Amino acid sequence: MATEVRMALIIEYDGSCYRGFQYQKNHSSIQEEVEAALEKLTSQNIKISGAGRTDAGVHALGQVIAFNLNTDLMANQVLMGLNHYLPRDIVVKTAYEVDKDFDPRRMAVSRIYKYSILNRKVRSPLQLRYSTLIRESLDIEEMRHAAEVMLGTHDFGAFAGALPKSTDSTIRNISKLEITMIGEKIEIEVEGNAFLPHQVRRMVGAIIDVGLGKISVDYINMMLDSKNKKIKTKTKSMPPQGLCLVAVSYKTFPPSGQ
Repeated sequence: MATEVRMALIIEYDGSCYRGFQYQKNHSSIQEEVEAALEKLTSQNIKISGAGRTDAGVHALGQVIAFNLNTDLMANQVLMGLNHYLPRDIVVKTAYEVDKDFDPRRMAVSRIYKYSILNRKVRSPLQLRYSTLIRESLDIEEMRHAAEVMLGTHDFGAFAGALPKSTDSTIRNISKLEITMIGEKIEIEVEGNAFLPHQVRRMVGAIIDVGLGKISVDYINMMLDSKNKKIKTKTKSMPPQGLCLVAVSYKTFPPSGQ
């Protein structure tokens, strides 16, 4: 006999063909595709919630979603059934039955994003969908200095896109910000408790501008000073295809024993 259960999935997707994670009228989204697959599998109209609302064109290796459904299917059967109905650019990696109150967004302790840059003179057709091309030479050590000053708790209002409410706090904590370079590829990995709209892409943009000599590390410090409300980033939000939600961390998820 079917009973109501709450399930949480870790999903991976290529965001190139979608207008972001969250449902949008007249535009395809990750949420819409997953909910459509759930309806095909269970014949139920199910609404999902996610740990992060990735923007249009942004990818994910470890997005976490949760939903309630009436079923006698085991978590692994839900995983296999959904992967049968999902398009090729979205996949369920793992599935778990979780507590009724599990909230993938509010219960998240931290989120890890990675931004990928191809630093060479010509584009790469094979990396076009997953990195951003920077043709100019970059000063990696200066970029790392810029990253260091962003660590910790700061007012990141100068790096935020439009906020849902003008009164929302722009204080965030960045616990990790590492820059690695392997050959022509540069990866910037950022971990924080939460992020403002476009914050990661604007942070990366500022770090790149330091690497290009357009702004100084001192200017980054000014942008992070909450007293300087008039200071706004000179950098635009970096293109979405270079950004990937790598993982979301929780205190009690994934559940032990499953």
